[in-house]
Amino acid sequence: MSQLTHLDGDGRARMVDVGGKPETVRTAVARGRLVTTPAVVALVRADDLPKADVLATARIAAISGAKKTSELIPLCHPLPLTSLTVEFELDADAGTIEVEVTAGTTGRTGVEMEALTAVAVAGLTLHDMVKAVDPAASMTDVRLIAKSGGKHGDWRRPGDEDAPSAAREPEPSTAHPSSRFPAIVIVSSTRAASGERADTTGPIIAAWLAERGLPADVRVVADTDIASALREAVAAHPAVVLTTGGTGVSPSDRTPEATAAVLDRELPGVAEALRARGLASTPLAAVSRGLAGVAGDTIVVNLPGSHGGVADGLATLDDLLAHLVDQVRGTAEHRS
Repeated sequence: MSQLTHLDGDGRARMVDVGGKPETVRTAVARGRLVTTPAVVALVRADDLPKADVLATARIAAISGAKKTSELIPLCHPLPLTSLTVEFELDADAGTIEVEVTAGTTGRTGVEMEALTAVAVAGLTLHDMVKAVDPAASMTDVRLIAKSGGKHGDWRRPGDEDAPSAAREPEPSTAHPSSRFPAIVIVSSTRAASGERADTTGPIIAAWLAERGLPADVRVVADTDIASALREAVAAHPAVVLTTGGTGVSPSDRTPEATAAVLDRELPGVAEALRARGLASTPLAAVSRGLAGVAGDTIVVNLPGSHGGVADGLATLDDLLAHLVDQVRGTAEHRS
Protein backbone atom coordinates (compact mmCIF):
# COMPACT_ATOMS: atom_id res chain seq x y z
CA MET A 1 0.00 0.00 0.00
CA SER A 2 1.50 3.31 -1.09
CA GLN A 3 -0.97 5.82 0.33
CA LEU A 4 -2.63 6.66 3.61
CA THR A 5 -6.18 5.31 3.61
CA HIS A 6 -7.45 7.87 6.12
CA LEU A 7 -6.84 10.80 3.74
CA ASP A 8 -9.03 11.69 0.78
CA GLY A 9 -7.79 13.00 -2.57
CA ASP A 10 -7.46 16.49 -1.12
CA GLY A 11 -5.47 15.36 1.89
CA ARG A 12 -8.35 15.72 4.34
CA ALA A 13 -9.03 13.23 7.12
CA ARG A 14 -11.83 10.76 6.44
CA MET A 15 -13.31 7.59 7.89
CA VAL A 16 -12.73 4.73 5.45
CA ASP A 17 -15.92 3.29 3.96
CA VAL A 18 -15.99 -0.41 4.91
CA GLY A 19 -19.62 -1.00 3.96
CA GLY A 20 -18.74 -3.16 0.97
CA LYS A 21 -16.38 -5.46 2.85
CA PRO A 22 -17.51 -8.92 3.99
CA GLU A 23 -17.80 -9.67 7.69
CA THR A 24 -15.02 -12.00 8.82
CA VAL A 25 -13.61 -13.19 12.12
CA ARG A 26 -10.69 -10.92 13.00
CA THR A 27 -8.15 -10.99 15.80
CA ALA A 28 -5.24 -8.82 16.86
CA VAL A 29 -2.47 -9.20 19.43
CA ALA A 30 -0.66 -6.18 20.88
CA ARG A 31 2.01 -5.82 23.54
CA GLY A 32 3.70 -3.17 25.65
CA ARG A 33 6.12 -3.00 28.57
CA LEU A 34 6.08 -1.07 31.84
CA VAL A 35 9.69 -0.40 32.86
CA THR A 36 10.06 0.18 36.60
CA THR A 37 12.29 -1.32 39.30
CA PRO A 38 12.68 -4.87 40.64
CA ALA A 39 11.36 -3.67 44.01
CA VAL A 40 8.16 -2.32 42.44
CA VAL A 41 7.56 -5.53 40.50
CA ALA A 42 7.98 -7.47 43.74
CA LEU A 43 5.41 -5.20 45.40
CA VAL A 44 2.98 -5.72 42.50
CA ARG A 45 3.44 -9.48 42.70
CA ALA A 46 2.80 -9.40 46.44
CA ASP A 47 -0.15 -6.99 46.02
CA ASP A 48 1.57 -4.78 48.59
CA LEU A 49 1.23 -1.30 47.10
CA PRO A 50 -0.88 1.52 48.63
CA LYS A 51 -3.23 1.15 45.67
CA ALA A 52 -4.00 -2.56 45.88
CA ASP A 53 -5.27 -4.96 43.19
CA VAL A 54 -2.82 -3.48 40.68
CA LEU A 55 -3.12 -6.09 37.94
CA ALA A 56 -6.86 -6.58 38.33
CA THR A 57 -7.39 -2.83 38.04
CA ALA A 58 -5.16 -2.61 34.96
CA ARG A 59 -7.04 -5.47 33.32
CA ILE A 60 -10.42 -3.81 33.86
CA ALA A 61 -9.04 -0.52 32.55
CA ALA A 62 -7.71 -2.26 29.42
CA ILE A 63 -11.09 -3.83 28.68
CA SER A 64 -12.82 -0.50 29.20
CA GLY A 65 -10.27 1.27 26.98
CA ALA A 66 -10.76 -1.24 24.18
CA LYS A 67 -14.51 -0.69 24.26
CA LYS A 68 -14.01 3.09 23.97
CA THR A 69 -11.44 3.02 21.16
CA SER A 70 -13.72 4.62 18.58
CA GLU A 71 -14.37 7.48 21.02
CA LEU A 72 -10.65 8.06 21.60
CA ILE A 73 -9.27 7.56 18.07
CA PRO A 74 -11.30 9.85 15.78
CA LEU A 75 -11.31 7.80 12.57
CA CYS A 76 -11.83 4.34 14.10
CA HIS A 77 -15.08 2.50 13.43
CA PRO A 78 -17.10 1.33 16.45
CA LEU A 79 -16.63 -2.44 16.69
CA PRO A 80 -18.58 -5.14 18.54
CA LEU A 81 -15.82 -6.91 20.46
CA THR A 82 -16.44 -10.64 20.76
CA SER A 83 -13.48 -11.32 23.04
CA LEU A 84 -10.67 -9.53 24.79
CA THR A 85 -7.99 -11.05 27.03
CA VAL A 86 -5.38 -9.15 29.01
CA GLU A 87 -2.30 -10.97 30.28
CA PHE A 88 0.72 -9.86 32.32
CA GLU A 89 4.24 -11.22 32.67
CA LEU A 90 6.19 -9.98 35.67
CA ASP A 91 10.00 -10.04 35.52
CA ALA A 92 11.33 -9.00 38.91
CA ASP A 93 14.97 -9.27 37.81
CA ALA A 94 14.47 -6.90 34.87
CA GLY A 95 11.99 -4.69 36.69
CA THR A 96 9.40 -4.98 33.92
CA ILE A 97 5.74 -5.87 33.50
CA GLU A 98 4.82 -7.07 30.01
CA VAL A 99 1.24 -6.49 28.88
CA GLU A 100 -0.33 -8.57 26.12
CA VAL A 101 -3.85 -8.06 24.78
CA THR A 102 -5.68 -10.31 22.34
CA ALA A 103 -8.81 -8.77 20.83
CA GLY A 104 -11.42 -10.41 18.63
CA THR A 105 -14.39 -9.31 16.57
CA THR A 106 -16.55 -10.42 13.68
CA GLY A 107 -16.83 -7.43 11.37
CA ARG A 108 -15.77 -5.52 8.29
CA THR A 109 -12.62 -3.92 9.67
CA GLY A 110 -9.71 -4.94 11.84
CA VAL A 111 -9.46 -4.90 15.62
CA GLU A 112 -5.81 -3.76 15.85
CA MET A 113 -6.57 -0.36 17.35
CA GLU A 114 -8.69 -1.89 20.09
CA ALA A 115 -5.82 -4.18 21.08
CA LEU A 116 -3.28 -1.34 21.00
CA THR A 117 -5.55 1.00 22.95
CA ALA A 118 -6.12 -1.67 25.59
CA VAL A 119 -2.35 -2.13 26.01
CA ALA A 120 -1.79 1.63 26.30
CA VAL A 121 -4.58 2.09 28.84
CA ALA A 122 -3.33 -0.88 30.87
CA GLY A 123 0.14 0.70 30.90
CA LEU A 124 -1.18 4.09 32.00
CA THR A 125 -3.14 2.41 34.77
CA LEU A 126 -0.08 0.48 35.91
CA HIS A 127 1.85 3.77 36.01
CA ASP A 128 -0.89 5.36 38.08
CA MET A 129 -0.81 2.44 40.50
CA VAL A 130 3.00 2.46 41.00
CA LYS A 131 3.82 6.17 40.69
CA ALA A 132 3.80 6.70 44.45
CA VAL A 133 6.91 4.51 44.77
CA ASP A 134 8.38 4.97 41.27
CA PRO A 135 7.36 8.19 39.48
CA ALA A 136 10.03 7.45 36.82
CA ALA A 137 8.25 4.30 35.59
CA SER A 138 7.61 4.36 31.85
CA MET A 139 5.43 2.48 29.35
CA THR A 140 7.39 1.52 26.24
CA ASP A 141 7.24 -0.60 23.09
CA VAL A 142 3.47 -0.49 22.54
CA ARG A 143 3.20 -2.39 19.27
CA LEU A 144 1.06 -4.70 17.17
CA ILE A 145 2.35 -8.28 17.24
CA ALA A 146 -0.06 -10.12 14.97
CA LYS A 147 -3.42 -9.88 13.27
CA SER A 148 -5.67 -12.16 11.25
CA GLY A 149 -8.81 -11.97 9.14
CA GLY A 150 -9.90 -9.65 6.35
CA LYS A 151 -8.50 -9.28 2.83
CA HIS A 152 -4.84 -9.40 3.86
CA GLY A 153 -5.17 -12.53 6.02
CA ASP A 154 -2.58 -13.30 8.69
CA TRP A 155 0.27 -10.96 9.57
CA ARG A 156 3.02 -11.36 12.18
CA ARG A 157 5.43 -8.65 13.25
CA PRO A 158 8.92 -9.40 11.87
CA GLY A 159 11.27 -10.40 14.65
CA ASP A 160 8.46 -11.49 17.00
CA GLU A 161 7.72 -14.84 15.36
CA ASP A 162 9.22 -16.80 18.23
CA ALA A 163 8.42 -14.39 21.02
CA PRO A 164 6.54 -16.20 23.80
CA SER A 165 3.08 -15.07 24.78
CA ALA A 166 2.93 -13.28 28.10
CA ALA A 167 2.14 -15.65 30.95
CA ARG A 168 -0.92 -15.07 33.04
CA GLU A 169 0.04 -13.17 36.17
CA PRO A 170 0.02 -14.96 39.52
CA GLU A 171 -3.13 -13.36 40.91
CA PRO A 172 -6.06 -15.43 42.18
CA SER A 173 -8.19 -16.57 39.26
CA THR A 174 -10.90 -19.11 38.54
CA ALA A 175 -9.07 -20.06 35.34
CA HIS A 176 -6.61 -22.94 35.29
CA PRO A 177 -3.03 -21.63 34.83
CA SER A 178 -2.63 -23.57 31.58
CA SER A 179 -5.71 -21.94 30.02
CA ARG A 180 -5.20 -18.93 27.81
CA PHE A 181 -8.95 -18.18 27.86
CA PRO A 182 -11.34 -18.56 30.82
CA ALA A 183 -13.95 -19.90 28.36
CA ILE A 184 -14.01 -21.66 25.00
CA VAL A 185 -16.92 -21.66 22.55
CA ILE A 186 -17.06 -24.47 19.98
CA VAL A 187 -19.34 -24.02 16.99
CA SER A 188 -20.15 -27.35 15.30
CA SER A 189 -21.06 -26.42 11.73
CA THR A 190 -19.56 -27.94 8.62
CA ARG A 191 -20.84 -25.10 6.43
CA ALA A 192 -19.43 -22.38 8.68
CA ALA A 193 -16.11 -24.21 9.00
CA SER A 194 -15.80 -24.44 5.21
CA GLY A 195 -16.68 -20.76 4.73
CA GLU A 196 -20.02 -21.41 3.00
CA ARG A 197 -21.75 -19.23 5.55
CA ALA A 198 -20.70 -16.93 8.37
CA ASP A 199 -20.91 -18.15 11.94
CA THR A 200 -23.19 -15.88 13.96
CA THR A 201 -23.95 -17.93 17.08
CA GLY A 202 -20.34 -18.14 18.32
CA PRO A 203 -19.87 -14.37 18.63
CA ILE A 204 -23.22 -14.07 20.44
CA ILE A 205 -22.17 -16.65 23.03
CA ALA A 206 -18.69 -15.09 23.37
CA ALA A 207 -20.17 -11.63 23.96
CA TRP A 208 -22.50 -13.07 26.61
CA LEU A 209 -19.58 -14.77 28.37
CA ALA A 210 -17.41 -11.63 28.19
CA GLU A 211 -20.14 -9.63 29.93
CA ARG A 212 -19.85 -12.13 32.79
CA GLY A 213 -16.07 -11.84 33.08
CA LEU A 214 -15.26 -14.90 30.95
CA PRO A 215 -13.52 -13.83 27.72
CA ALA A 216 -13.82 -16.68 25.26
CA ASP A 217 -11.97 -18.20 22.34
CA VAL A 218 -14.43 -19.09 19.55
CA ARG A 219 -13.57 -22.16 17.50
CA VAL A 220 -15.61 -23.13 14.43
CA VAL A 221 -15.23 -26.77 13.42
CA ALA A 222 -16.84 -29.22 11.02
CA ASP A 223 -19.34 -31.65 12.53
CA THR A 224 -16.87 -34.51 12.04
CA ASP A 225 -14.22 -32.66 14.07
CA ILE A 226 -16.31 -31.94 17.17
CA ALA A 227 -14.83 -34.81 19.20
CA SER A 228 -11.22 -33.70 18.75
CA ALA A 229 -12.19 -30.07 19.29
CA LEU A 230 -13.84 -30.91 22.60
CA ARG A 231 -10.87 -32.98 23.78
CA GLU A 232 -8.49 -30.14 22.93
CA ALA A 233 -10.71 -27.56 24.65
CA VAL A 234 -11.07 -29.57 27.86
CA ALA A 235 -7.31 -30.23 27.91
CA ALA A 236 -6.75 -26.47 28.16
CA HIS A 237 -8.67 -26.44 31.48
CA PRO A 238 -10.89 -23.37 30.90
CA ALA A 239 -13.61 -22.66 33.43
CA VAL A 240 -16.34 -23.14 30.81
CA VAL A 241 -16.76 -24.81 27.42
CA LEU A 242 -20.01 -24.03 25.60
CA THR A 243 -20.83 -25.77 22.33
CA THR A 244 -23.47 -24.81 19.80
CA GLY A 245 -24.83 -27.05 17.07
CA GLY A 246 -24.84 -30.77 16.42
CA THR A 247 -27.41 -31.68 19.10
CA GLY A 248 -30.19 -32.94 16.81
CA VAL A 249 -30.83 -36.32 15.23
CA SER A 250 -29.36 -35.94 11.74
CA PRO A 251 -26.51 -38.35 10.88
CA SER A 252 -23.94 -35.56 11.19
CA ASP A 253 -25.08 -34.40 14.67
CA ARG A 254 -22.39 -35.81 16.98
CA THR A 255 -21.97 -33.21 19.72
CA PRO A 256 -23.70 -35.18 22.55
CA GLU A 257 -21.61 -38.29 21.85
CA ALA A 258 -18.40 -36.24 21.76
CA THR A 259 -19.40 -34.49 24.98
CA ALA A 260 -20.23 -37.74 26.81
CA ALA A 261 -16.72 -38.97 26.01
CA VAL A 262 -15.04 -36.11 27.90
CA LEU A 263 -17.39 -35.74 30.88
CA ASP A 264 -16.51 -37.06 34.32
CA ARG A 265 -19.96 -36.26 35.73
CA GLU A 266 -23.18 -35.35 33.96
CA LEU A 267 -25.50 -32.56 35.09
CA PRO A 268 -28.85 -33.90 33.81
CA GLY A 269 -30.82 -31.19 35.60
CA VAL A 270 -29.04 -28.47 33.64
CA ALA A 271 -29.66 -30.23 30.32
CA GLU A 272 -33.34 -30.69 31.18
CA ALA A 273 -33.64 -27.04 32.21
CA LEU A 274 -32.24 -26.03 28.83
CA ARG A 275 -34.78 -28.21 27.02
CA ALA A 276 -37.64 -26.97 29.19
CA ARG A 277 -36.77 -23.36 28.43
CA GLY A 278 -36.65 -24.14 24.72
CA LEU A 279 -40.00 -25.95 24.80
CA ALA A 280 -41.63 -22.71 25.89
CA SER A 281 -40.62 -21.31 22.49
CA THR A 282 -40.88 -24.31 20.16
CA PRO A 283 -41.83 -28.00 20.41
CA LEU A 284 -38.70 -28.78 18.36
CA ALA A 285 -36.65 -28.23 21.52
CA ALA A 286 -37.70 -31.72 22.59
CA VAL A 287 -35.50 -33.12 19.82
CA SER A 288 -32.32 -31.66 21.29
CA ARG A 289 -30.00 -34.29 22.75
CA GLY A 290 -27.66 -31.76 24.35
CA LEU A 291 -25.74 -32.69 27.49
CA ALA A 292 -24.23 -30.76 30.37
CA GLY A 293 -21.62 -31.85 32.85
CA VAL A 294 -18.18 -31.51 34.40
CA ALA A 295 -14.89 -32.51 32.78
CA GLY A 296 -12.17 -32.17 35.41
CA ASP A 297 -12.67 -28.62 36.65
CA THR A 298 -14.42 -27.43 33.47
CA ILE A 299 -18.16 -26.92 32.99
CA VAL A 300 -19.28 -28.25 29.59
CA VAL A 301 -22.73 -27.39 28.20
CA ASN A 302 -24.24 -28.17 24.78
CA LEU A 303 -26.47 -25.48 23.26
CA PRO A 304 -28.58 -25.92 20.10
CA GLY A 305 -27.34 -24.41 16.85
CA SER A 306 -30.24 -22.04 16.20
CA HIS A 307 -30.31 -18.41 17.30
CA GLY A 308 -33.46 -19.04 19.30
CA GLY A 309 -31.97 -22.11 20.95
CA VAL A 310 -28.83 -20.19 21.87
CA ALA A 311 -30.88 -17.31 23.31
CA ASP A 312 -33.00 -19.70 25.40
CA GLY A 313 -29.91 -21.60 26.53
CA LEU A 314 -28.04 -18.48 27.63
CA ALA A 315 -31.12 -17.23 29.47
CA THR A 316 -31.18 -20.52 31.40
CA LEU A 317 -27.45 -20.41 32.15
CA ASP A 318 -27.73 -16.81 33.35
CA ASP A 319 -29.07 -18.12 36.65
CA LEU A 320 -26.76 -21.13 36.88
CA LEU A 321 -23.33 -20.67 35.34
CA ALA A 322 -21.59 -18.54 37.99
CA HIS A 323 -22.73 -20.89 40.75
CA LEU A 324 -21.62 -23.95 38.80
CA VAL A 325 -18.17 -22.50 38.13
CA ASP A 326 -17.77 -21.51 41.79
CA GLN A 327 -18.76 -24.98 42.99
CA VAL A 328 -16.49 -26.82 40.58
CA ARG A 329 -13.56 -24.52 41.28
CA GLY A 330 -14.15 -24.88 45.01
CA THR A 331 -14.82 -21.19 45.82
CA ALA A 332 -18.55 -21.29 46.51
CA GLU A 333 -19.97 -21.49 49.99
CA HIS A 334 -21.78 -24.81 50.15
CA ARG A 335 -25.03 -24.57 52.00
CA SER A 336 -26.95 -27.82 52.30
